Amino acid sequence: MRLALGDGGPGAFSAGVWRPLDYSARMELFNKILKIAIDGGASDVHLKIGTPVIFRINRELIAVECPFPTPEWMAKIVAAVTPDHLKQRLEEEREVDFSYYVPGLGRFRTNLFQQRGQWCFAMRHVRTNVPSFEQLGLLEQIKQVAESPRGIVLVAGSTGSGKSTTLAAMLEHVNANFKKHIITLEDPIEFIFEDNQSVIEQREVGLDTRSFHHALKNVLRQDPDIIMLGEMRDAESFAAAMSAADTGHLVFSTLHTTTASQSVNRILDFFKAEEREQVRRQLAATLRGVICQRMVATVDGRMTPALEILINSPLVKKMIEDNRLDKLAAAIETSTDDGMITFNQCLFNLVKAGRVSEKEALAKATNPQALEMNFKGIFLNEGGRIVG
Repeated sequence: MRLALGDGGPGAFSAGVWRPLDYSARMELFNKILKIAIDGGASDVHLKIGTPVIFRINRELIAVECPFPTPEWMAKIVAAVTPDHLKQRLEEEREVDFSYYVPGLGRFRTNLFQQRGQWCFAMRHVRTNVPSFEQLGLLEQIKQVAESPRGIVLVAGSTGSGKSTTLAAMLEHVNANFKKHIITLEDPIEFIFEDNQSVIEQREVGLDTRSFHHALKNVLRQDPDIIMLGEMRDAESFAAAMSAADTGHLVFSTLHTTTASQSVNRILDFFKAEEREQVRRQLAATLRGVICQRMVATVDGRMTPALEILINSPLVKKMIEDNRLDKLAAAIETSTDDGMITFNQCLFNLVKAGRVSEKEALAKATNPQALEMNFKGIFLNEGGRIVG
């Protein structure tokens, strides 16, 4: 499938090659590519020298019918869109993250990098309006997690699983219903929040603060009720999060893991072996919940999240304290009354509701064999005995 870009304006290109353009024409053409991406329903835009412009639509890569970007054109765009405070870092490190905003069009989370010595753009469209829980298809118990008075709440998943969007929806729920002081630390800022019931300050690394670590050292002096870290990156970040939670703050962040139960092990991996015993006990006291998600295709061609939710119930807290982390998955499966749910249970519900096909559910399941048995009416308990 190919999409026609159009002529990009008089003199934009000829015989399959970009013609030299002045500054305004270059930016008009660049922004036109982004506009057509949004109009076509693309989530991502990829620009690479000497190859077609690529859109990602419904998770498929689609070539755009237009001339290939040239080194000269890309160099001019790089110079025009890279924020001034990041140009030195780009020169030194050859890659940076930033937000690119086009008035009337929207915001793009942008990664600018090099391959084989040439510039490339990977740009993800971020909707300016934060979607609601209902629009995203999130479960009701996530609202209760978002309303926690204190502790650590993690949204986990692989790249592209919608972690940032879910986290934004949780913050907007708090913003719309509670009087809180919220401070976010992001790299870069994605969703823009407007003060509603809450007061929100959004700080971008490199622009508003020198680094995550520098901001974390000072954030508790800024009288926050809620702190949002764009990503949990290392031991220092998580130690600061636990310290904030210990003193009565609510901390939101994201984590790269594939299941909620694995998230506890991933956190411990941040720390040295001799530190993990203390960290595990501190985590048992401060963790509020982990929401892990995977995007699945619906029968009507859209995408919806499949969710796995771990709540730090008394049972889960005891398991973490006693280092019985291998039992967390079973605890999630048997604790639906506490608001927990496994990926298999969520996918089963989506299929029974007619929203997702059995084939798609099995492809995204943690345990496809068990889910296939569920579809046949066979359910096993932890010991492998048939319970229904």
